[in-house]
Amino acid sequence: MGKRIIQQRRGKGGLTYRVRASAFPFKLGYPQKIEGVCKVVKLVNSPGHSAPLAKIQIKGITFYNIANYGLIEGQDLDLGGNEIKDGNILQLSNIPLGSKVFNIESTPGDGGKLLRVGGSSARISKVEKNGIGVMFPSKKEKIFTPECRATIGTVAGSGRLDKPLFKAGKNFHIKKVRGKLYPRTSAVCMNVNDHPFGSGRGKNLTHGTKGKVPKLNAPPGAKVGTLRPRRTGRKKR
Repeated sequence: MGKRIIQQRRGKGGLTYRVRASAFPFKLGYPQKIEGVCKVVKLVNSPGHSAPLAKIQIKGITFYNIANYGLIEGQDLDLGGNEIKDGNILQLSNIPLGSKVFNIESTPGDGGKLLRVGGSSARISKVEKNGIGVMFPSKKEKIFTPECRATIGTVAGSGRLDKPLFKAGKNFHIKKVRGKLYPRTSAVCMNVNDHPFGSGRGKNLTHGTKGKVPKLNAPPGAKVGTLRPRRTGRKKR
């Protein structure tokens, strides 16, 4: 009888490898059809996010947004206005050139989908007739609809990678909350039923006896290693 290897078990999406709902207890998004002055009620921690979140209230409605660097509890923010200040949520058409923004809406009204990692920010690069150009940290420029909203400033939590983890248990919990496997074991150290590279055959990494290029018709669990080229050799004319 055969046994499912790790890749096949992960593909099923079982509880062991699934991201828990408790990792994202707060739903992020900008409120719709509401403008005015809002207030930061509390800064909260979300295990699944790399930056703290801000609990904001406006006209009896509560929503959560990614906290910007320098944000404090009790601070007043502007939602949908024209004031240029870190933490304010404005349309891209009302933000001047060169300003840093994050949590950008991909389409107007989706609540913010792009640039939410701790310490990241984009920059308003150009204004065109039918769109606003935003330069991402990867130096890639994307054109957005002027009605898309974004938060001014830089995402908080930029120093999260500066402090060492000190122990493996800390890293284990960081990975587990996002459904990532840790610690990662070398494939050649596994048993033959846990990985295609497992067993006592070919454990020498430099001169393994088993090739690391899977067959084209290999099942998803066995497609590991180097991708097989579509064709090899010189093309005949």
